Amino acid sequence: MKAMLLAAGRGERLRPITDRLPKALVSVGGKPLIAWHLERLSRAGCREAVINVSHLGEQIVDSIGDGRRFGLQVAYSREATPLETAGGIAQALPLLGDSPFLLVNADIYCEAAFAPLLGHDLGAMLAHLLLVPNPQHRLQGDFSLVGGRVGKANGARYTYAGVAVMSPRLVASVTRGSKAPLAPLLYSAAEEQRITGELFHGLWQDVGTVQRLAELETQLAMRP
Repeated sequence: MKAMLLAAGRGERLRPITDRLPKALVSVGGKPLIAWHLERLSRAGCREAVINVSHLGEQIVDSIGDGRRFGLQVAYSREATPLETAGGIAQALPLLGDSPFLLVNADIYCEAAFAPLLGHDLGAMLAHLLLVPNPQHRLQGDFSLVGGRVGKANGARYTYAGVAVMSPRLVASVTRGSKAPLAPLLYSAAEEQRITGELFHGLWQDVGTVQRLAELETQLAMRP
């Protein structure tokens, strides 16, 4: 299974760092965020990855290159302006092909095991989401999880971790080159009971602000 890393966003809440550096290259624990993902993907058996780039994107291309040093073959999907998540996926489909792929937001840190996700069989489902307990900045959560099915029911809700196995069919309605968010497509598919999911309780952090970046740096520094 191929992987796609979403790395095209501007990272407005991480300014001024992202005025000069794409957020995927922001360093934590001694290496860029995207490098953590690429290393874990390679160890999990992934061999091909697609990275979408836009804001300061050539810095990512220069840093990662063809991916050989990570044991990967990396291709790039370039966006003149960021196309948002679903738009970025639709733009990259010629590189991803027709089969399901593992989607990873490059601006998160996540220690979930990628190997089981890379081997996940979607069947007739449109996506399989990794969910996490709600962090302080998103206490309302995104989805319910009942019997392995993701929905929008009342009761216990969890936050989408930015990691998913996804079918290209999920973005079939998105025109290539157009901007489109992913959330409405996920909500619609969840209402149709076409998304499964699992809950991850390990170390995960949405590195969306300078404060959360500092919190993650502290967590990693405390480890032996």
